[in-house]
Amino acid sequence: MAPVRAKGVAVLGSTGSIGRNALEVIAASQGDLRASVLVARRQTSLLCEQARQFHPDYAVVTDAKAAEAQDWSGLPEGTRLLVGEVGIRQAICSGSVDIVLSAFVGAVGLQGTIIAIQQGKPVALANKESMVVAGPIITRMARERGVPILPVDSEHSAIFQCLQAGRRDEVRRIVLTASGGPLRERKLTDLAAVTVEEALAHPTWNMGRKITIDSATLMNKALEIIEARWLFDIEPQRIGVVIHPQSIVHSMVEFNDGSVVAQLSPPDMRLPIQYALYWPERRGGVARKLDWSQGLTLQFEPPDYERFGALKLGLEAAEWGGTAGTVLNAANEAAVDAFLNGRLRFDQIVPACREVVNRHPFHPDPSLERILELDAWAREEINRWISA
Repeated sequence: MAPVRAKGVAVLGSTGSIGRNALEVIAASQGDLRASVLVARRQTSLLCEQARQFHPDYAVVTDAKAAEAQDWSGLPEGTRLLVGEVGIRQAICSGSVDIVLSAFVGAVGLQGTIIAIQQGKPVALANKESMVVAGPIITRMARERGVPILPVDSEHSAIFQCLQAGRRDEVRRIVLTASGGPLRERKLTDLAAVTVEEALAHPTWNMGRKITIDSATLMNKALEIIEARWLFDIEPQRIGVVIHPQSIVHSMVEFNDGSVVAQLSPPDMRLPIQYALYWPERRGGVARKLDWSQGLTLQFEPPDYERFGALKLGLEAAEWGGTAGTVLNAANEAAVDAFLNGRLRFDQIVPACREVVNRHPFHPDPSLERILELDAWAREEINRWISA
């Protein structure tokens, strides 16, 4: 019997937090998984190191200037360098790619997700912005082509797993858990003085800078509400949020009979990544396990919508649909960048986003072209808001 070929994984965003965790999962797979494509934006030196370790068929850099500045003589034999969106498309079309991990942070990951679906490749979706920005378009494309979208966000992976306990018409609601971030107990009146270092000091998760700031404002949960609305085809009114500081219960599904099914595990992104890459099977791996010989206390509390204004804004954007998610995501990316660079106070991030969302030219069923136009518009509006 001929040996079974390893499942080829295209890792879009291999140098980021999710990408690095994914490569750990692949390295521990004992040959079941192979990193056939590695894609990075600007961290070209790290991409070279990864290529030397994993020997992909393609190494792709989306930023042409970064690619030109890098010495590629160290690429292993058999690894071909490609550049830009054309390079991503060519690599994903390769016969060695069986599944695409969409792990770029931000709206930049949208094109990679779309290319994967167009090519009929299953998508392990870590880029929540793809659903937030273009949920109706992405889900329609995937449905028409019969392409599975496998959530990698810990919360949406948990929901995906919990939904298997019953039929979709038996679901009463889904409940997203939120750690509350590093500023959960900070008084509302003290948020204006929050420093970048304080906002980045997450108590349970080790993530990238942008996602960590989103966790501090709870904008990550606002975006996850919108993502869940499209990913699971559920009305926003049936999506709830609870604060759970321990980050052990990653989300829950409540069924019509009152039963609540939850997914528990230590806060380790390697588990949802591993689940998506091996789906529909479950395999052992490198993700941490709960130690049931030790005491465990789980705490849940309702969110304070005044304290976490992003949650209310996310629910509203999910109810509006259309272009609301596009504009909220773009405005938030620009506002977070401004905060990280000292141009905006922490407590101004959500108010700036709300004003831009409220003033944008709403469209209920936008084209992809219109989505991209409003993405650029929202970023410029944040800069105008800061300068005003």
